[in-house]
Amino acid sequence: MSESNPNSRLETFCDGVFAIALTLLIIDIKIPSDKEIHGTQDFWKVLYEMLPSVCAFLLSFFVILITWVNHHQTMLLVHKTSTSFIYANALLLLTVVFIPFPTALIGEYIFTNHPSPALILYNVTLALGAISWVLISVSALKNNLAKSEHAKKMLRQNKFFGFFACALYLVCAFISIWFPLTIAAVTVIIWLFWFVYGISLKHE
Repeated sequence: MSESNPNSRLETFCDGVFAIALTLLIIDIKIPSDKEIHGTQDFWKVLYEMLPSVCAFLLSFFVILITWVNHHQTMLLVHKTSTSFIYANALLLLTVVFIPFPTALIGEYIFTNHPSPALILYNVTLALGAISWVLISVSALKNNLAKSEHAKKMLRQNKFFGFFACALYLVCAFISIWFPLTIAAVTVIIWLFWFVYGISLKHE
C-alpha cells in the first residue's frame, strides 16, 4: 500500500532532530560548579553572570524554531522526494544540531576580550545552513518535486534567499574579527527578518 505522503518519514525524522537540537541548547544553562553561593546576594550575582548564556540560548532557540517553521513550509511545496533532496535536508540538520556548540561559546566568551572566534564559528554555521537551503531548493526544482507552479516560484525564492543569507553570514563572520558585539546585534536583526519572512509565506 503506497504512502499518502511520500515525505512523511523524512518529515518525522527532521522534526525529531529539530526537537533534540532545541533540547540540547538548555544543557549549558546551569550554575557553574566552581561558584560559591553564601547568600541571596551571591545567588543574584551568579544569575546575572549567566545572563549572556541565557540570551545566547534564547537567540539559538529562536533560530532553530524559525528554521523548523521554514522547513515545514518548504515541505508543503513538494509532493515527493529524491535522494539528493534527502541529503540536502541532512546537511540542514547537521547545521541545526551543531548550533548548540557555538551558542555555548558565545554565552561564555561574548563579554570577554576574545569573543571573535565564537561569533565567527556561529556565523559560519549559519552560512552552511544557508547553503543547505540552496541545495534543498535546487534539488526540488531539478527533480520536479514541486507541487505546482506557485511552489516552483517559492522554491526559486528560497534559493535566492539561501545565496543571499550565505553571503551575508560570511561577511558577518569576517567582520566579527574586529566588531564581534556589533555582529552579535546584527545577527539578531537578521533573524528577526527571517521571522517576518517566514510568517508572510503563503501556499496554495
